[in-house]
Amino acid sequence: MDLKLDDDALNSCVQCGLCLPHCPTYRVTGDEAMSPRGRIKLMREVQDNDAPLTDEVLEAFSSCVQCRGCEPACPSGVPYGHLMEQTRETLTDAGEMTPQWQRLAMKPLTHPRLLALGTTALGVAQRLKVLPGRLGLSETIPLRREPLPTTGSDVYLFTGCVMDTMQRHVHLAGLEVLTAAGLGVTPTNELAPCCGALHTHAGLTGDARRMAEAMMDSLEPDRPIIVDSAGCGAAMKDYGHLLGTAAAARFAERVHDIHEFLAEHVDELPTVDPLELRVAIQDPCHLRHVQRVHQATRTVLAPFVTELVELDDDGLCCGAGGAYSIMEPDLAGRIRDRKVAAIERAVPDVVASANPGCSMHLGSVGVETRHPIELVHAAITAD
Repeated sequence: MDLKLDDDALNSCVQCGLCLPHCPTYRVTGDEAMSPRGRIKLMREVQDNDAPLTDEVLEAFSSCVQCRGCEPACPSGVPYGHLMEQTRETLTDAGEMTPQWQRLAMKPLTHPRLLALGTTALGVAQRLKVLPGRLGLSETIPLRREPLPTTGSDVYLFTGCVMDTMQRHVHLAGLEVLTAAGLGVTPTNELAPCCGALHTHAGLTGDARRMAEAMMDSLEPDRPIIVDSAGCGAAMKDYGHLLGTAAAARFAERVHDIHEFLAEHVDELPTVDPLELRVAIQDPCHLRHVQRVHQATRTVLAPFVTELVELDDDGLCCGAGGAYSIMEPDLAGRIRDRKVAAIERAVPDVVASANPGCSMHLGSVGVETRHPIELVHAAITAD
């Protein structure tokens, strides 16, 4: 089967194995097929030698968290993330991956009012204690959401889909911190209801392209776009590759993670007493391995808490991976166990994580997790 993979990209992997320690699924299984080089070898066998798509081969591809922790470790610069995305797109288009129920479940992501209604229904189910445990939603799902005000037109704040309905309080904190730095902020709201990150993960790349094009058409040019969700920011910064156009590449250059952006403006924030907290930073994979701007989180957070501590697991994934914790609950749980052990060794008061999936996944087993911007906001608004 032609997976439509670029031969040069595929053959850039020399099978050295330096990726293995950085792959969460390999770490918890010890199975070569669950490693980046093992999956690339299977891609070659399918594309070049017409190997059959057995259940084991499909499981190797579907079980990848897409954390891309292997990429910074690779001396050959293998574009593993793009190889996996293309493989999933081809297999999904062929009906081999992404079940129909998952496709239907993602439809509301581009319809904000429908998504808000569905999230409220989940909140009611949670309060009635009938919410399926598989969803891993431990934090209280809001029944109502405070409107996001517009404070000016210097920057956009991308609000997106799931995060806007589940964690709008993070957007509110981010908006107020940006405003405190002297910036006028316009929330995107229904101008850009979804970035397509979850669709790309699921192999529904055609849908993701349509969302990217709609967003590019909806947002005014030349205004920075600030993103407080690591997964969304990584997806939007990759629009140049996703769409393959110069316009998309220019759009991607306007996208900034909120910490990346504020790191250039941290001196413009109020000088306040730091929060008396020992904070462990859990870097979301798409901030650390894809955007590679995770150091900015430390730059922004350091003045506002008394102590920052690092985890000793070298940035390994927590197992959230978009919808991964729902689709692969066993593997996601085993990967999370390793992250929780690293957090416990750090003995923090709270964990700072800049991605909604990570915070919900860790929170489902009782880890006290806050978005870094929430902590900055709490410090600058403390009495």
